[in-house]
Amino acid sequence: MVRWCAWAVGVPLVAGAFWWGRPGAAAVAVAAGLIAVLEYGGLMRLGRTDRLVLAAALMGVVLTAWLAPGQVLRAAALGALALAAVPLLSGDADHGQRRLAAGLLGLAWLSPLAALVPLGASALALFVAVSVADIVAYFAGQGLGGPRLSPLSPAKRWSGTLTGAAAGLAVLALLSALSWPMAAAVAVGGPAGDLLESMIKRGARAKDAGRWLPGSGGLLDRIDSLLVALAVLLVLR
Repeated sequence: MVRWCAWAVGVPLVAGAFWWGRPGAAAVAVAAGLIAVLEYGGLMRLGRTDRLVLAAALMGVVLTAWLAPGQVLRAAALGALALAAVPLLSGDADHGQRRLAAGLLGLAWLSPLAALVPLGASALALFVAVSVADIVAYFAGQGLGGPRLSPLSPAKRWSGTLTGAAAGLAVLALLSALSWPMAAAVAVGGPAGDLLESMIKRGARAKDAGRWLPGSGGLLDRIDSLLVALAVLLVLR
């Protein structure tokens, strides 16, 4: 009930922002990005400077996608160089490699949020489809059983993943957003995103990315599937 109440509050706010157009989508991406960096930094035990630089790099990618779409790759490269400079300039020989790897992984994982700006309503449809697929996969996997999808997530089953993918494609069809790139994003990107976050959380010995979102833990726990689904969609489009 708490989770559904949170959805009842959050969905109209996000939908209203997307109705505003590219500025609204950029605002959603910026807000989600800042929260995601805080949660990710906590999981990876990044210091304040690393988190600030990662947040600045991510905001640069998002704002470039809004104001200068043709320069997004350049903005991402500049952000990667800034992340590399932090441990290099501090002379951190003991933990520099870990900090650099964590920063680059965070930038690569969270940068697809910038796709919310150009995709607009398509991104909203993708989020709905991925969310439905994730919910159906959970309950179908428990009911049908069968082989595990990956040791990273013992509760995930191939039966649930395939059933969830079918449900996600049905949602795309109902929203008149079904295409082969969108279908691949839901069927492949969604489960991959969930496993990626499971790997990070297991490495951090954490159950949830955060505790502030009622019924869901943290924001990353809700958008993990969407992040990789957006990446898949960008590559295929």
